[in-house]
Amino acid sequence: MKIAVVAPARSITPEAAARGAAFAALSFPEVELVFDPQCFADAGHFAGPDTLRAKTFLARANDPAIDAIWFARGGYGSNRILRDVMPQLNDAARAKTYLGYSDMGFLLGALYAQRIGHPCHGPMSTEATERNRAGPAWRALAWLTAKDRRALEPGLDGRPAAAFNLAILTAMLGTPWVPDLTDHVLLIEEVGESYYRIDRMMFQLAQSTQLRGIAGIRLGGVTAVPEGDGPEAFGETLEEIMTRWCGEMGVPYLGRARVGHDGDNTVVPFGIA
Repeated sequence: MKIAVVAPARSITPEAAARGAAFAALSFPEVELVFDPQCFADAGHFAGPDTLRAKTFLARANDPAIDAIWFARGGYGSNRILRDVMPQLNDAARAKTYLGYSDMGFLLGALYAQRIGHPCHGPMSTEATERNRAGPAWRALAWLTAKDRRALEPGLDGRPAAAFNLAILTAMLGTPWVPDLTDHVLLIEEVGESYYRIDRMMFQLAQSTQLRGIAGIRLGGVTAVPEGDGPEAFGETLEEIMTRWCGEMGVPYLGRARVGHDGDNTVVPFGIA
């Protein structure tokens, strides 16, 4: 199986690529993991200019010799290439699985909106680290290679689902790239945001006409909250925030989920797993 690693947002280091390649070679010897040179490009905040990132993603996605696309990391930037890449994806792109999260939600959501391939929210190639014992990378490759259900978020219950970083999803609202999530359970997670900003983003979700008809919401990890901007300062817990806005939205709050910017991140295929 041949899996290409690309970086539609920020670049990675050669050391991070080497860790991912070594883990794949040891644990999944059937995989040929190809890190595109674009992963190491540098153009300010981005892994190369928009044109390079778009060209690389298209080349790998449209290549019939590549079985899956494993995103290198998040950051910011994949939204800037959507208008260029989405109309140019071919039949080979439609057969692939795409795996990533965070900023990659822009691409995953757009792919799902146009029913291209098999987008999945899940760990990325840079997560084969000693700190997390490569658990996230194992789950990613176990799903990409064999659809191993041990890699899946354990609360998936047979209903269609989708998972997003909350800030990414709110940034997508009002655009044509938001998929139809009618009857889907929506899993959301967040990193580095104050509780008042989480509350504000939930307001936007609750008022959005594009999310009418979802089956419910589950909350994943909320990590790296700025010091002093948590529940004590805001006056509500995460559970209270979710319950209140889900009530206003008219959908059930279905509890917590194992998705997020941490070592517990699992795989959530868009649609029915």
